[in-house]
Amino acid sequence: MTQISHKTWLKITAVIVGSFGPIFFLATIPTFAEPARFTLDLLSWPLDGAQSYADPTLRFLSALAGSFLLGWGVLIWCLSGSVYDAAPEAVRKAVLTSILSWFLLDTTGSITSGNPSNVAFNMLILLAAIGPLWWPEQERKTRAHRPG
Repeated sequence: MTQISHKTWLKITAVIVGSFGPIFFLATIPTFAEPARFTLDLLSWPLDGAQSYADPTLRFLSALAGSFLLGWGVLIWCLSGSVYDAAPEAVRKAVLTSILSWFLLDTTGSITSGNPSNVAFNMLILLAAIGPLWWPEQERKTRAHRPG
């Protein structure tokens, strides 16, 4: 992968991660909770309408999760700029490690909470978020090994 493709994919990853933030934050306001309720219903397949944001504790947890997700997405976006230019391999590995950490904990929690269908969704999100970041940047590697 090239530097341009990695930096572009970091932005895609940032949008994937960060886009869940506003959805879950809005669930703290009962009038705007439907997108988050539907998302939870979809992730705990089948669609049965069993998910609800009536409980204030769930709305609070949604506020926390939404803010963390938005912050994580913004962080990844920021890393795709000059920080990546200065340390591309360190940024790539840090983002991969964070995505894999999310995947392991969220997948385990989905299973232990009785929502194993979310594992399939997690796998799709994992593949979309990691994309070509799985492989080191080739352009820089090639330049570093050229004689002269």
